[in-house]
Amino acid sequence: MPQPSHRFPPELPPLPALTRAEGELVDRYLEVLDQLGRINPARAQDTYGGLRAAQRLVVAAAGLRDALATMHERGERQVFAGTLARAMRVLDGERRASRVTLPPPAAN
Repeated sequence: MPQPSHRFPPELPPLPALTRAEGELVDRYLEVLDQLGRINPARAQDTYGGLRAAQRLVVAAAGLRDALATMHERGERQVFAGTLARAMRVLDGERRASRVTLPPPAAN
C-alpha cells in the first residue's frame, strides 16, 4: 500500500550544549532583536506597533542585562561566540536579525 505523501519541514539541527545562563543570554538577545525589528521605521506599518515594541524592548534589554550579569556572577567570563552563533541560527536568529536592517531599495 502506498504511503501518504505528507510533507514535513526539514529537521532542525540540535541546539549545541549551553549552560543555563548561556541559553538565557541567547533567548534574551533574540528577544531584543525581535523588538528592534518591530520598531524599525524602515519596516514598520504604524506608530502604535512601534510604540508597543519600544515598551517591550525596555523589559527585554533588562532581561539581557540580567542574563549577562548572571553569567559574570557565576564565573562564566568567556563567551563562546561560535557555539552561541550556532544556537542562534537554530533558533532562526538570521531571519530575526534581518528585520533590524534596512530593506533593499524599492524598485521604481
